[in-house]
Amino acid sequence: MQLQDILFSQGFGTRRICSGLVQQGLVTVGHDSSVCIDATEAFEEEGLVFSVQGERWEYHARAYLMLHKPAGFECSHKPGAHPSVYTLLPGPLRQRGGGAAAGVQAVGRLDHDTTGLLLLSDDGKFIHRMTSPRHHVPKVYEAGVKHPIDQKQLDRLLEGVVLDDDPKPVRAQSCEAPSALHLRMTLTEGKYHQVKRMVAAVGNRVESLHRSAMGSLVLGPELPPGQWRWLTPGEVQALTQKAGATPM
Repeated sequence: MQLQDILFSQGFGTRRICSGLVQQGLVTVGHDSSVCIDATEAFEEEGLVFSVQGERWEYHARAYLMLHKPAGFECSHKPGAHPSVYTLLPGPLRQRGGGAAAGVQAVGRLDHDTTGLLLLSDDGKFIHRMTSPRHHVPKVYEAGVKHPIDQKQLDRLLEGVVLDDDPKPVRAQSCEAPSALHLRMTLTEGKYHQVKRMVAAVGNRVESLHRSAMGSLVLGPELPPGQWRWLTPGEVQALTQKAGATPM
């Protein structure tokens, strides 16, 4: 693939802009950081390492990211009262592919006051697999609640509660209380405000909410709030297998 096309696919602007970056000597290619000034020079994309204006990048045919979402950010490109979670990402990740649907998209959403694990990708099939109810991808939530959790509340969450917009009961796959005001719940659905509404249905209230795991991924302390990283090929493989399909 020509270097200008590689840069375009990775989100560094239009082909004309990418060509200009190369011609100005702002792009180096390979581990030895050789300057390339021919925008039409072809390179093997797989495993390619390059730098644009001194910032190192690796070629990725598709983007699969894990972000530790902090509170106070909306999972929207056009947020309302709070900043967009996409502002936490570098510009190229927000512009990959060009066109109306450019850039990575959140795999599901977290409320502005909810923290924790958020996946992002520019692979539409991957997003569908991870969010489709029929694939039952488990998501683990840590909720701080207003009143002490008792066994009756846990039992009701496991048995199922009826939410006001759906006559069919929704159930937690697993539910436990590590402490009196801490509820850990695993869900395989993604209804609007589901954790908050389920807890309210059993007579309690969510005061804080954090997603600690999704599928085979667990959010650990090595990824601080506001930071992101690429998923490894093995992590993508494990996620898609859990979702009942093989990765693209």
